[in-house]
Amino acid sequence: MARFDHSAADARWQAVWDERQSFAARDDSAKPRAYVLEMFPYPSGRIHVGHVRNYTMGDVVARSKRMRGFEVLHPMGWDAFGMPAENAAMEKKVHPGQWTRANIVAMRAQLKRLGFALDWSRELATCEPDYYGQEQALFLDLLAAGLVYRKESAVNWDPVDMTVLANEQVIDGRGWRSGALVERRKLNQWFLKITDFADELVEGLDGLDQWPEKVRLMQENWIGRSTGLRFTFQVEGGGDFDVFTTRPDTLFGASFAAIAADHPLAARCAESNPALAAFIAECRAGGTAAADIETQEKKGFDTGLSVIHPLDPAIRLPVFVANFVLMDYGTSALFGCPGHDQRDLDFARKYQLPVIRVVAAEGEEQAPIHDEAYAGPGRMVNSRWLDGMTADEARAAVIARAEAEGWGQGVTQYRLRDWGVSRQRYWGTPIPIIHCDDCGAVPVPRDQLPVTLPEDVSFDIPGNPLERHPSWKHVACPSCGKPARRETDTLDTFVDSSWYFIRFASAPKDRPFDPAVAAKWLPVGQYIGGVEHAILHLLYARFWTRALGRIGQLAVAEPFAGLFTQGMVTHETYSRAQGEGLPPVWFGPDEVERGAEGAVLKADGQPVDVGRVIKMSKSKKNVVDPDAILGRYGADAVRWFVLSDSPPERDLVWSEAGIDGAWRFVQRVWRLAEDNAAAAGGEEDRKVTRLVHRTIAAVTDDIDRLQFNKAVARLYELVNALERAPAGAARRAAVVTLVQLVAPMVPHLAEEAWALLGQSGLVCDAAWPAADPALLVDDEVTIAVQVNGKLKGDFTAAKGSDKAALEAAALALPGVVRTLDGATPKKVIVVPDRLVNIVA
Repeated sequence: MARFDHSAADARWQAVWDERQSFAARDDSAKPRAYVLEMFPYPSGRIHVGHVRNYTMGDVVARSKRMRGFEVLHPMGWDAFGMPAENAAMEKKVHPGQWTRANIVAMRAQLKRLGFALDWSRELATCEPDYYGQEQALFLDLLAAGLVYRKESAVNWDPVDMTVLANEQVIDGRGWRSGALVERRKLNQWFLKITDFADELVEGLDGLDQWPEKVRLMQENWIGRSTGLRFTFQVEGGGDFDVFTTRPDTLFGASFAAIAADHPLAARCAESNPALAAFIAECRAGGTAAADIETQEKKGFDTGLSVIHPLDPAIRLPVFVANFVLMDYGTSALFGCPGHDQRDLDFARKYQLPVIRVVAAEGEEQAPIHDEAYAGPGRMVNSRWLDGMTADEARAAVIARAEAEGWGQGVTQYRLRDWGVSRQRYWGTPIPIIHCDDCGAVPVPRDQLPVTLPEDVSFDIPGNPLERHPSWKHVACPSCGKPARRETDTLDTFVDSSWYFIRFASAPKDRPFDPAVAAKWLPVGQYIGGVEHAILHLLYARFWTRALGRIGQLAVAEPFAGLFTQGMVTHETYSRAQGEGLPPVWFGPDEVERGAEGAVLKADGQPVDVGRVIKMSKSKKNVVDPDAILGRYGADAVRWFVLSDSPPERDLVWSEAGIDGAWRFVQRVWRLAEDNAAAAGGEEDRKVTRLVHRTIAAVTDDIDRLQFNKAVARLYELVNALERAPAGAARRAAVVTLVQLVAPMVPHLAEEAWALLGQSGLVCDAAWPAADPALLVDDEVTIAVQVNGKLKGDFTAAKGSDKAALEAAALALPGVVRTLDGATPKKVIVVPDRLVNIVA
């Protein structure tokens, strides 16, 4: 028999699908709709096996939905703006647009080789004016609605790259790319009012029952809604500042107050205190990400000021500038209660401050606090009029007194800050604003959109090329006609990915989308992507749909009804040490020969160190090139392997043995198709038919629950059974059904086999097989037979057979006949549908 020729089949069927526009979604279809979407990729130049796994999962869902009668929208595009393109421009001396578009061409070709059922007619790239021009229009709509504003804000400034850095891009106080010491600067920035939607964003999580619980929790924690007391500390000698706390019950345990390095009070104190000024500079050079703040050493500087305790004017608390208090979080000031907060306890021990227990479990009222703060439940102690209350009762009592006496108020506060969208970069969406000395910030007139990026830019000098372009920023004010200048900041690339799924659903040329058409498709029924985007991307997309709803443009609150976060693809690493103090040299899988005794480098035959299995990484070179694998094994084997080896939410370990096994399965299915190509007669094989229908039901359910590895296992079982089944009409019909069931996973093989079996049309257009409910119910049972409690055999009987028939069948079993050796049983006990026990 001939092997399945993947190289010919892959190209042939991909051409057929393209010619027939098989996967183009029709807006006017009367079918029920399904919107399946994987997070669109950044065009870095090459797809990796992680992409393959992600998009294969979505493709199985899209293809199976289509076969089940849905009109399916399954599009693809490119998240094409961002810093990597500017870095390439600096390093490779190429324009970011040229680099990006060349990468898109290469990656599109790679994706097409995998046979994904994508509607390429809806392809978009966020770097093209027909996309970002509509984004500019939406920005102006939000500005007109009061959801965009500009203010001076503290930012992380990289003095070498001359750009603002996100907190996560500051590592040990240095820029992630340049390595320069980061400075805290005040810049005018554009913000979106995401905090206006904080309550909606939290409460909306309750309805997302098709999202992973861990993702909903991550979003809830990021928004950080908390209730507590906002109150004012009076500074002894004059002045005051506000504090917010979720634990007003612990106020009698306070031993210090702390303010952020950028707090106005800290700045005033530093004017006459050089040592404090130096400490503030040190704080600004530290990490600013939340993770950095949690792990860095807690440091403070005593300002010499004191505040008056709000519950007892006789108590004074020292005021510190502390490196763990952030200016952009809360009120940028706090009180420290060392007995019940570990960070405060560490700080108090370092600076010899009092530690007072004010909450105690029963029997621990007098127990001192040692190395661990007490964070458990209990009643108030050492708290005067609060003593004996529970923490909740004391919290309510303190808030009530603060409001009655006028020094504080119970409030709800959020960790969430408004979204700063200004970036001092070239390769991004230009912010459509013109600055006029007389008129202020003026929106670009709609008929002048899109504001396009100039092509004649240089990256020889660090910083934003738009700022130093000789002509681009110089324009007339739309209001008064006087000389003015364009905004040279571009939008955060998270803005681009916050509405692309709407543009996929509807992309008219004259506006961002048609609300009526978009409403036909939205929300996305199944969204698939990495958990690394679980917070910011998903939160911003949820905000964007709500913001568009508020201004009357979209009648959808949640953008993604179902969310699945797949695991990563991993591989072991190969390296050689270079010597003391030098980094190891890394080798790729294609450079290494792997054997039972270890691994050797193909180039010299010498051993290499085999490292642990980790996420595929270019820096560690443990990346598998999909093109080489596709050339050797074909698209279907690659698709089958990434679906089969582990639960989709877990990491997948790439292995040569795994992909070899997937290739062998493809060949087994092909042999079954060849064996059964001719029409066959014969009686019905009820056992085969029953297995087929059970497989239909199980695979359908597994795909619906995104348990692709379970579906694969059931299809293996069916193939095993069909290889052993006798030839005939039942087997041939079963193979036809098998081809339909594997079609979403191995579509090229399925089309080839469908044609070989003489079926009409394309299998991707065929109806998904339906399971017969009657065949899912067992009508036969296996009866175990024992003699004196010892198993002597079993037999199959119709379910519900009477006791006499079961007794007769049991006594006729050869093993029973031999054991009894002509003797008459003393007793026969029949348990219907289960057991016959013979007492000899």
